[in-house]
Amino acid sequence: EKQAQWGERHEYDDPAVSSPALQAWFAEMAAVFPPLNGPLSNDDDDRAEVTEYSIGRDVIYGAFAYSVAERAHGLVQDLAEKHGVGFFDVSADEAAIVYPDGLVLMPE
Repeated sequence: EKQAQWGERHEYDDPAVSSPALQAWFAEMAAVFPPLNGPLSNDDDDRAEVTEYSIGRDVIYGAFAYSVAERAHGLVQDLAEKHGVGFFDVSADEAAIVYPDGLVLMPE
């Protein structure tokens, strides 16, 4: 809940504010799903893969276009595991939280 308030004192479009693990995750994600805003965005890129990210110190939220959501979902999970970061599947019917150690929390 605290993280959803976006009360950190920085812009939310620059991965430089994130942990090294999240920066590495973002770099690989952005290669396939580039950011809509921020220092790494490209105003001329109008592909469906262009993604709106909200970037914090300990969390990155990605809002993917519906047409690429399934592909993005798989890549998000694969890269989260690769880089040792958690994954909160907020769009799922049963929003699971997957921790880097493999622990999965499901709502009751």
